[in-house]
Amino acid sequence: MRRPIRSALIRSAHPARLRAAACLAAASLLLFPCVRAQAVEPQVLEEQARRIDVIQKMAPSVVAIFAKDGNGGGSGVVVSPDGYVVTNFHVVMGQGSFLKCGLNDGKLYDSVLVGVDPTGDVAVIKLVGRSDFPAATIGDSETVRVGDGAYAVGNPFLLAADFQPTVTYGMVSGIHRYQFPSETFLEYTDCIQVDTSINPGNSGGPLFNEKAELIGINGRISVEKRGRKNVGAGYAISINQVMNFLDHLKSGRIVDHATLGAVVATNNDGTVTVTNILENSEAYRRGLQVGDELVSFAGRPIHTANEFKNVLGIYPDGWKLPLTYRRRDKEERILVRLRRLHRASELELAGLEEKKPREKPEPEKPPADPKKQHNRDGDPNPDPKKRSGGQPPQFPDEVTRLFEERDGYANFYFNRVAQDRLLEVLQGWGPYSDSKGAWQLTGQLDPRTPVQIKLGDEAIAMRIGDKTIGQPLNQDLTDLPAGSGGWLPAMHSLRQILTRQGEAFSDLYYVGSEPLDGTGPRVDVLEALRGESTCRWYFDQKSKLCVGMDYRRQEDVDECEMRFAELREFGPLRFPSVIEVRHAGQPVGAFQVDSLQVSGAPKTAAK
Repeated sequence: MRRPIRSALIRSAHPARLRAAACLAAASLLLFPCVRAQAVEPQVLEEQARRIDVIQKMAPSVVAIFAKDGNGGGSGVVVSPDGYVVTNFHVVMGQGSFLKCGLNDGKLYDSVLVGVDPTGDVAVIKLVGRSDFPAATIGDSETVRVGDGAYAVGNPFLLAADFQPTVTYGMVSGIHRYQFPSETFLEYTDCIQVDTSINPGNSGGPLFNEKAELIGINGRISVEKRGRKNVGAGYAISINQVMNFLDHLKSGRIVDHATLGAVVATNNDGTVTVTNILENSEAYRRGLQVGDELVSFAGRPIHTANEFKNVLGIYPDGWKLPLTYRRRDKEERILVRLRRLHRASELELAGLEEKKPREKPEPEKPPADPKKQHNRDGDPNPDPKKRSGGQPPQFPDEVTRLFEERDGYANFYFNRVAQDRLLEVLQGWGPYSDSKGAWQLTGQLDPRTPVQIKLGDEAIAMRIGDKTIGQPLNQDLTDLPAGSGGWLPAMHSLRQILTRQGEAFSDLYYVGSEPLDGTGPRVDVLEALRGESTCRWYFDQKSKLCVGMDYRRQEDVDECEMRFAELREFGPLRFPSVIEVRHAGQPVGAFQVDSLQVSGAPKTAAK
């Protein structure tokens, strides 16, 4: 090309260089006579500039994770300015409660383990040291299509010694991929397949689209027999799955995936039908039977059994989701609460054991000659152990105080903080803890039937119209009034949490978040256990108000669902003005509260 050669001739004064350049120019014209000097197309330069701009937007949120002994690590991505980082479970497993993480600002940050999902291969850690961490822009993995451009950014082979991430570029090769577990908990559902180079060390790192939006978490690669290296087939956990689980993971728990309680199969005619179903499952109680055809689940059409597994796998246990099925050409739509996939004991073992599961990748190893790697600070090795004089890294009190050990949790500290935050909302209802006497509520049910409720320390009772029901509290609570799922015991549980909070229950914990009633606004969930009963309180994430509760007398029975209207003042206390009561998806009635009297709390009555 003449212009570049001419420029080279002008810049070079040495005769040998002039002759070499002239020969090169002549040879170019002889060998490629059709080549003409021309400027690079503006569109090419614009595309290059756009790509560089995208990478600059992505890089600050990418995390290089190093094992405490310096002999392993992986990648992660910051998802919120307060420092929460998403990575793979297999990256943090066996690394203890604290890790060292680098960002592309060249700094090494302390971090603490928060929560883990052994089945979905996801974990959350939290960086410490600032309140304005650069967070990735969250995309929508449901909009990803085959052929879209995809950037994998991370720390392959632990090459990011200066914490500057490696970027590879390719395209989306497949969507909605399902990889079943093989003698392990690890199950990749609804994942994104890419030909973008993903290698050991990329685990837990982000997959971005062309808009620099986070669409997945890189986790698996297909490998050749000769070793673990990229062969053009990588898999990323969809970001929609991660976001469904994020609050559950931030609860500090070892979280579980879900099952419908039914087995489905693809038929020769292309339909998907139920081949087996647990009779104690909520799906069965809502009407689903063997032989019914699945039409859609959680809003997505179902054409194969794998599609159903894909959709089911991206949701935590306990969520309510819509399911549409067909029986004899008639479609039915139901809401179903999902069951947990594993027993608590086996899930805890999978989440806390130090040994790797069979399919867990080996820790990503640092370069063979780490002395040749230099970080921005001039340290010849990013190994946090070597940075601390050969001793295991020490973590300051501001980090270690963020960890509390408790059975069943990856880190109980974050659960306790969430509990306190939600209980404070209920404390805003008034000084109930100072008024522990009996309650009496009066009002109307829809709105012609008078209702009176009495809640004491030894017994509970209710009068509806001219019928009185009740029972002592030293017996198992029953379905009172009949067909409500236990409206009266549910009111007793509401009294207990307002007056005694966590002391009234054998266990109280923050679950995470879910859409209210399957399709409503996202709510935080506080769950309490007492004997065989379970209570779930719902707090709207936007308004920060408690919007209702579900009460279940025992496992595998339908709940009493209570939804609260705005609060009304009853003297110094506040209480819902209307409580909507439902059972098994059917309305029981709306209870309008006219008065509330609490012994020991003067002037609580209102009319």
